[in-house]
Amino acid sequence: MSPFRASPGFTEDWRHFDFEVADGVATVTLSRPDKLNALTFDVYADLRDLLAELPHRGDAKVLVITGQGRGFCSGGDVEEIIGELRKMSSSELLEFTRMTGAVVKALRECPLPVIAAINGIAAGAGSVIALASDFRLLAESASFAFLFTKVGLAGADMGSAYLLPRLVGLGRATELLILGDKIDSARADAVGLATQVVPDAELGATAEKLARRLADGPALAYATTKVLLTRELDMDLGSAIELEAITQALLMTTDDHREFYRAWSEGRRPQWTGR
Repeated sequence: MSPFRASPGFTEDWRHFDFEVADGVATVTLSRPDKLNALTFDVYADLRDLLAELPHRGDAKVLVITGQGRGFCSGGDVEEIIGELRKMSSSELLEFTRMTGAVVKALRECPLPVIAAINGIAAGAGSVIALASDFRLLAESASFAFLFTKVGLAGADMGSAYLLPRLVGLGRATELLILGDKIDSARADAVGLATQVVPDAELGATAEKLARRLADGPALAYATTKVLLTRELDMDLGSAIELEAITQALLMTTDDHREFYRAWSEGRRPQWTGR
């Protein structure tokens, strides 16, 4: 837990999805299976606020995001979001689109590694939440659909036109964002969207195994690597090398780095503390 605390306490009850922390692993389970876990205004807001809190709680070292039932997340709820957007003014619409973008920004800036365990369709905003995660584990029945153009909106939404070309290249990103077609797990794997594709029945165990590895490992090293990957996307090489030099020198003073050397000298596995 961070020693620097403001007046408000941490949120104990997240009402718009299931949330738990167990032995260093935080899990968000989108919990509207009857709607393929479609997002509402409240789900967006809770995700944004949880991601801001999570690095300061001190009890989580990794975050897993998944969905109940047949879908990961089918995007914004047509009735509860798109229908309501038709009634809003331009300024209100901008507040909404900035909130959705804030979720993706928070996913990338949260120092905890984020695993998306994609158990079905990841469409629209759901596909961008998966895209913004650090690891994308796909069940064989999972699929993506960046379907924004299919509802008459730009394929560039929530940072997708920034993130996707950096993951799959400009040519593939152009195809996926303009056409908005459904991409099955095999194609997602082939174009570089998937970290791993596993049989449906093995998705939970695979996500748990990766989360356990990250939670038990050198958490500070993992977090710092994620932060630098994000920060260096738009840096020139000289600036990136200097940032890495400063960061690495600081990490050479950490307990985990000292523990590595002690463990190596004693012929045992390191006991990481994340400090």
